Amino acid sequence: MKITRELIEKLPKTDLHLHLGGSIRIETLIELAKKDGVELPSYTVQGLKETLFKDNYKSLEEYLECFKYPGAVMQKYDNLTRIAYELAIDNQNEGVRYIEVRYAPQRYAGGEMNLSDVIEAVNNGLNRAKGEFNSRESIVSGEEPRFEYGIIVCAMRCFNKHSSRYFSDIFSVHSNSQPGRIFGLASVELAGAAVKAWKETGIPVVAIDIAGPEKGFPPIHHREAYMLAQRNFLNKTVHAGEAYGPESIFQAITELGADRIGHGTSLFNPAAISDPAITDRQRYVNDLVQFIADRRITIEVCLTSNMQTDPQLLRLEDHPFRMMMDNKLSCTLCTDNRTVSNTTVTDEVYKAVQAFDLSLKQVKNLMVYGFKRSFFPHTYREKRAYVRQCMDYFEKVIAGSAECR
Repeated sequence: MKITRELIEKLPKTDLHLHLGGSIRIETLIELAKKDGVELPSYTVQGLKETLFKDNYKSLEEYLECFKYPGAVMQKYDNLTRIAYELAIDNQNEGVRYIEVRYAPQRYAGGEMNLSDVIEAVNNGLNRAKGEFNSRESIVSGEEPRFEYGIIVCAMRCFNKHSSRYFSDIFSVHSNSQPGRIFGLASVELAGAAVKAWKETGIPVVAIDIAGPEKGFPPIHHREAYMLAQRNFLNKTVHAGEAYGPESIFQAITELGADRIGHGTSLFNPAAISDPAITDRQRYVNDLVQFIADRRITIEVCLTSNMQTDPQLLRLEDHPFRMMMDNKLSCTLCTDNRTVSNTTVTDEVYKAVQAFDLSLKQVKNLMVYGFKRSFFPHTYREKRAYVRQCMDYFEKVIAGSAECR
């Protein structure tokens, strides 16, 4: 059976690694920038695609430069609500039924909003889009699966007093502390805000994450925050193995108790190991792969963004996703940043089908992993029923598609 892009778009999908700031609609960025007096490189969609949101980037640093512009318009409550609402709509329009939106609330707090305000603003947008979608007759009747979402709050491995007003205040209050200690304290505060939002207001904050440069900023600084999250039954994911070696992935799992790993592109690369204590590098990689497989730790794979930020990846066929599949690891395909990477979930799945010659069974398994390994913000019984409904709908779409006639 031929797997077309049109077919993939109809199938029920997930996106478990989805950054809010990197997925703002370009038109919205322009409108909000004009309203709030934020200077942009261009004020046209085409101009921003040429100067900012490009198909190819020279480095990870150039890629990350894009985020300062959305960040500048995300300092207001109503702006955050709108951006989150539109992101949910964009996913719904391409058949994505479950998303986990991640962002760093501390980047937007300290001015007119505190941490709770930031979390609430994003939730309001997502919840509004969910309510509108789930009121459709086909959803109410049970003909199609409903739309659901979770929120993941990102702590930062490092920051400085210029990163945001909130971070500036932290440096001022803890002026006699070492930077690593300050990074950790900020993460503890964020974990506390996440727990409060979930337990006191019911906002579906499902997990904590850390993002930012891995080299020189070890996860141990954030262990207290992750233990706080764990004691309060929040899930844990970590950006790891994206710009550092396999030992970064191991540390994320053993020191922070990560349930999932974001990216993990260095997993199969013994040459990326920098710890001099690891003498048999290939053995270390083999053991780590087995360690991850045994524990069913899911890797959030972002093909397009990895190609854009890793200069060593010259062809998509060289992406370690193939080895992840060959080793039967639990993987799910994600966008990372829909706008910065100019991609969608449909695009990511279709690229994987083409580059790695995936069968329909393999595509289904990837989508099953997405739903099963999600941090679904309801009971396990409800999650099982939801996954079953989504997979039944998958089969219904396949049976009714023109491609299989």
